[in-house]
This record gives sequence, C-alpha cells and structure tokens, in this order.
Amino acid sequence: MKINLIPQGRGDTLQVIKLGDVLTVNGEEFDLSPVGEGDTLPATAIGSFWFRDKVERINGELELTFLFPIPSNYSQEQAFPVPLVNIPDGVVAFPGPLPDPLPPAPSMLTMSGGA
Repeated sequence: MKINLIPQGRGDTLQVIKLGDVLTVNGEEFDLSPVGEGDTLPATAIGSFWFRDKVERINGELELTFLFPIPSNYSQEQAFPVPLVNIPDGVVAFPGPLPDPLPPAPSMLTMSGGA
C-alpha cells in the first residue's frame, strides 16, 4: 500500500488503522479489497472527506491519497510529506509535529513576591 498525503492546517485529526486492504479512517471502515489490478475507484465513489484522490491498484499495490491535517506546530515532515510505503497492519504512523513550545519560566521577581 502507498499512501500519499495532502497537508492542510486544520484542528481535527486523522487516525487510520490498516488491516490488509481494509482501512478504518477515524472509526469508519473502508474495504478496498474489491479494487482489482489496474482498477481505479474515484474518490467521489468512496464518500469520505479524507480520501482526496482516486484509489488504484498498481502492480498489486493499492495507492491512495488522504487529506492530512497538520497543527500550527507542524514539522517539515508534515508540511512536505513523502508517500508512506510498505505500511504494516495496525495504526498507520503519520509524521508528527514539533514539540509544543514551553511556556515562559516564571521570573525570579515573580517567584519572590515582587521586591
């Protein structure tokens, strides 16, 4: 399976669980096993906001594209994702964000009560 990602700044999340040719996307199951070699399934036929392009089977491998929500602290890997390939069964590992910035440390003046 090959998953392409289209990053977009959004507040929601994407969770995908793969089990063979079955993908569970944010809790909704999509069985892509009927897509045969050389077949193309248009994204409009899938009926999911997350699928952003056709699903195809090329050389025995499914290829698809997801909308990929990224947070304000996105990483370079999220902003410019490479296709995910050879994805094992289980939760699909997407590129992660940068760590949240630490809040400013209280100043010694504030900690001592002011004067």
